Amino acid sequence: MILSDSKILEEINKKNIVIKPFSIENLGTNSYDVHLGKYLAHYESDILDASKHNRVIQFEIPDEGFILLPSKLYLGVTEEYTETHNFVPFLEGKSSVGRLGIDIHSTAGKGDAGFCNTWTLEISVKQPVRIYSGMPIGQLIYFEISGEINNPYDKKKSAKYNKKTIYPVESMMYKNFK
Repeated sequence: MILSDSKILEEINKKNIVIKPFSIENLGTNSYDVHLGKYLAHYESDILDASKHNRVIQFEIPDEGFILLPSKLYLGVTEEYTETHNFVPFLEGKSSVGRLGIDIHSTAGKGDAGFCNTWTLEISVKQPVRIYSGMPIGQLIYFEISGEINNPYDKKKSAKYNKKTIYPVESMMYKNFK
């Protein structure tokens, strides 16, 4: 079951959902709009190796925006830091963003209960498009969980993306090969 706007607010008041910064204007009927942070990254190499640490080049989006190209994968980050306890957060693109040909994630739209961080975005585009820091980029939807949570993400020893950051985070797949 998806949480409604009133239920999202209720859970924010209970601290089961944390969104910083929070603005009531970003609360939809059953979602919360998140915005593109000021940092982007792309991989140094054109050929990636899943068994190795693929390094990224991070940079700040200039005031005049930045043009994304179809030949590159970009990693972005949300302005918003979130915590989700006792619910499963899903990050989806906004229709206005999709209509510009921007995809904000390849496979990582679902978070885990206990996820406490900004969201790294896996951004790709169909044609060149200029983006801006602070623009609406996606929306968080919260699903109820049935049953007790034994191992929340923020307590998981094997969790690879727990380090709090305002920067996009590259793939940590290589840690699975050790």
